[in-house]
Amino acid sequence: MPSQRTIERFGEKLHSLRVRHDMTLQGLANELGLTSHSYISELEAGKKIPTAEFVLNVARLFGVTTDELLKDELELTISE
Repeated sequence: MPSQRTIERFGEKLHSLRVRHDMTLQGLANELGLTSHSYISELEAGKKIPTAEFVLNVARLFGVTTDELLKDELELTISE
């Protein structure tokens, strides 16, 4: 089971990626095929644990690895 800190870091990384790509919560939800942005909001706040499918979809969308998203000790390297 992932630690609370790992969940919070995933949320921080997700938020950072979304903002760096000038996306709203709803815009990201639309890109990922979700009808509502509430799940993403809860993930960013560290209140929910992401599914494996969600992590894979985020990694593909933003061109990062799942390790960068999930491993607390790895920082994101964003290609501009």
